[in-house]
Amino acid sequence: MSDDVRDSLIPYDEIVQDALRAVVGRVLRQIEGHESLPGEHHFYITFKTQAPGVTIPAHLIAKFPDEMTIVLQNRFWDLQVEEDLFSVGLSFNQTPSILVIPYAAITAFVDPSVDFGLQFQVSDDGIEPEPHDEADNDRPDVTTEDGTNVVTVDFGKKR
Repeated sequence: MSDDVRDSLIPYDEIVQDALRAVVGRVLRQIEGHESLPGEHHFYITFKTQAPGVTIPAHLIAKFPDEMTIVLQNRFWDLQVEEDLFSVGLSFNQTPSILVIPYAAITAFVDPSVDFGLQFQVSDDGIEPEPHDEADNDRPDVTTEDGTNVVTVDFGKKR
């Protein structure tokens, strides 16, 4: 086998990322119709706030112009899971909001209660997102440790 890496005419990286994003949809579908998660499960979902199809209140875009992390645990409502996106009601500083998030906008999905996580690429521009504060959606404080079962998909192109 050669050490030369050839450019693939099949977009394997996109196919794998789409399949892993479908995992997020399947997990969310498991809790659809509930207003809390079973047991100790809780989800951290990080997404690009300016990605196509994302609908969030303007005050959240102002506070999180690039990326935002939400927490689904005990205080959410109206979770609706569709093929390409989900919507959920969350409260931010006691102000109820509905967020619409396409799976393609998600950069990370973590359930620290079972050390499970997925990380995704959203763009190939090589620029790291700016650091941001947590979303401050109304939720109980959660102490977590970094999990060891994090799946990172990174198909960086060799040049």
